[in-house]
Amino acid sequence: MKSSQQIKLGLWLGVVGVVIFALTLPLTRIAVGTPEAPQMSGVFVATGRAVVAALLSALFLLFTRAPRPRREDLLPLAVVALGVVFGFPLFTSIAMRHVQAVHASVMLGVLPLATAVVGAYLHRQRPSAAFWCCAFFGTALVVSFAVLRSGGSGLFLQGADLLLLAAMACAAIGYAWGARLSGSMRAEHVISWALLLTLPINLPLAYAQWPQVTIQPVSWWAFAYVAVFSMWLGFFAWYRALSLGGTVRVSQVQLIQPFLSMLFAVPLLGEQLDAVTVGFGLAVMVTVFVGRKMPVATVSESQS
Repeated sequence: MKSSQQIKLGLWLGVVGVVIFALTLPLTRIAVGTPEAPQMSGVFVATGRAVVAALLSALFLLFTRAPRPRREDLLPLAVVALGVVFGFPLFTSIAMRHVQAVHASVMLGVLPLATAVVGAYLHRQRPSAAFWCCAFFGTALVVSFAVLRSGGSGLFLQGADLLLLAAMACAAIGYAWGARLSGSMRAEHVISWALLLTLPINLPLAYAQWPQVTIQPVSWWAFAYVAVFSMWLGFFAWYRALSLGGTVRVSQVQLIQPFLSMLFAVPLLGEQLDAVTVGFGLAVMVTVFVGRKMPVATVSESQS
């Protein structure tokens, strides 16, 4: 049973992680460019950022004298790696050349619910009906915003949208399994070992996709952020948050991520923020505040 102090710390660390991740989509858009002015390829951004983070991870693991993962941890680490090191970055990086950051942020707004579903299954948690009502209501707000912004013609799932939904599924699975591993390993070691596992795959792919044209300096700076912060340091806070506060509960903090991404997109990409966007953002934040107070029980072995 987690103490209220642990849950509170987990929620605050979750906020830190979400703020770091909220910059990912706008900066990925800068790194890959647009169809009219392409920069790096999506494959290079996805695999290259993982390579940089893996090299930093190797140094970190050596410095902290991290024990090698146990044999039973290798398969969960592989699932984490496929989800958040390979799948999510690859799908989002390819999609971001074809959609604006605001649009992508909204499409990923259902990630908290997906993470809660996977987390509830893995961690033997039984959220209350009130909790699920808050989660579904928050998700409905995000989807409603997407439909409203579609110009009244409905929400079309084009190629980039399908990639973003696939990224959401990868992230939900990777987050939940990473949180589970963080119960027996340091959160920092979980993401670091996962990154090292994918280095033999990502290194040759990144080398093959190295840009053959001149890339703007701002795109390299954006790439550096998603490599160091989005791919590595953000998970230090996020996996620790999920472990302390519980995956189901802390995952709902992600409901504010789409709107934080929109706020960052205004100065970074020149995208506009209006009263409707602010209104939906505030409504989602209220949902998170209410939802985190709803009970989340853990199923005992005798009940299973």
